[in-house]
Formats: sequence, structure tokens, C-alpha cells
Amino acid sequence: MTHVEHMPGTSPVVIAHKLDAAAWGLFFVWVGVALIANIGWGPGLVGVGVITLVGQLARKYFGLTVERFWVMVGLLLVLGGVWELLGLQFSLVPVLLIVAGVALLVSAVRRVNT
Repeated sequence: MTHVEHMPGTSPVVIAHKLDAAAWGLFFVWVGVALIANIGWGPGLVGVGVITLVGQLARKYFGLTVERFWVMVGLLLVLGGVWELLGLQFSLVPVLLIVAGVALLVSAVRRVNT
């Protein structure tokens, strides 16, 4: 039994809409706080990545489909933030582009075969 079934009269579509609205609200609040506090790119990216991942965890909790694209985006944002916090000299952009490209290719191949 999913958590959605414990909430009579609430459809999964309504719950998904509310979760999306809450995640976007948290995103804008976090970006505003990060800009006012001038915390830098590292913590800012980590925060946005965590919000994205928590949104997907909430979808799973309520028995909704987890969106793999947003899980990948959240992980890449956290990785980029940690990369910035550690001050690594190697550019992360080429690595992110390669990872994103491979992920898109794999998802395209999986859809064709299913």
C-alpha cells in the first residue's frame, strides 16, 4: 500500500502537482537566500541538488514515479557543488557534458529496446 492510498480523496496527480510546487518554492527561497548571503557557487549548487533529490524522494514516498532525469540533475548539481567547494583544478564542465551525453544515449537505447 502506498502513502497515497492513505490519503482518501487525493489523486496522485494532485499530490504530484503539490510536490512540484513545493520543490519549486524551496528552490526559489534557497536561491534568494544564497544570493543575499553571498555563499558562493559551491554551497548554492549543493543546496539546489539536495532540493532536487529530496523532491524525488518525496515522489517515491508517495508512490509516484521517480523521474530519473531529475535524479541525475540533482546528483550532477551536488557533484558540481562539492567540486567547487574542494577547489579542484580540473574543469568539471567536460566531465558533466560526457556524463549527460552518456545518460541520454543510454536512455534512448533503453526506450528503443523496450
